[in-house]
Amino acid sequence: MQSPINTERLTLNVVTEGDHEFMRALVNTKGWIQFIGDRNVHSKDDAIAYIKRINATQNLTYWVVRLKDTHTPIGVISFIKRKYLDNFDIGFAFLPEFNGHGYAYEAAREVLLKLSTIPEYATVLATTIPGNVNSIKLLNKLGLHFEKEIEVDNEKLNLYSNAITS
Repeated sequence: MQSPINTERLTLNVVTEGDHEFMRALVNTKGWIQFIGDRNVHSKDDAIAYIKRINATQNLTYWVVRLKDTHTPIGVISFIKRKYLDNFDIGFAFLPEFNGHGYAYEAAREVLLKLSTIPEYATVLATTIPGNVNSIKLLNKLGLHFEKEIEVDNEKLNLYSNAITS
């Protein structure tokens, strides 16, 4: 899904090297470091290399979420097939000043709607550390439900799924 995704307030485009300043700022926010991890992206060159790695990784897409009216980048939605999961995993991260305005829900919901038309993405997963309360609330609002706790690289993660279980 390389074409832009639009919502009422947002435009999502696949990340490019031109997004290096925004990505450097995002991956160094307190929330990113606490809940996702330090990516050691501290310079323009680091940020460009990070974006190149993302775009060179098969089964990984990062969409930069921008405000439609100003084109200001405010966050990312990620979609990745992780080795330890059977299905693709959706993720999200936003600059702190844009939290609490419904942007993450609006963007992630639209990505899930677009992907739901593709059979291989009928089931979408998400993982988060148990203490990431805001992500857990958003995952529940998006219709994902807690499946189980898993351990990856000695870290406990909560696994969520949109699959209907009986």
